[in-house]
Amino acid sequence: MTLVLDTGALIQVDRGNRHILSMIETALNRGERVHVPAGVIGQAWRDPSRRARLSRALRRCDEVDLTGSRARASGQLCGEAGTSDVIDASVAVAVAEASRRDPHVSLLTSDLHDLNALLAAVRVGARVVDV
Repeated sequence: MTLVLDTGALIQVDRGNRHILSMIETALNRGERVHVPAGVIGQAWRDPSRRARLSRALRRCDEVDLTGSRARASGQLCGEAGTSDVIDASVAVAVAEASRRDPHVSLLTSDLHDLNALLAAVRVGARVVDV
């Protein structure tokens, strides 16, 4: 299984949400991958002096860079889905990429509506978990 985290999931990590922390820890302990798109980190990262828990978690995750090709794919996906948040679209692109390697991808998100629309537009059937 692969987990992909969006900004809402990182905010929950930062707040010490035990359920979310447990899901991530369990995945990592099983040798599963946890992906975090770089733009999501930018949205969640505000005061590094207060982000010890988030820093620890991110060190164990795979950061998905927002490369030029991913940025273009994200912009195009926004157009196809009728949305405007390129970072949300980059999350959907990360889920699509992960699902090509692993058919069992779960997305932890606080933005069910937009992410479901983006995943439908990219034709990916990942498990979407509301955080």
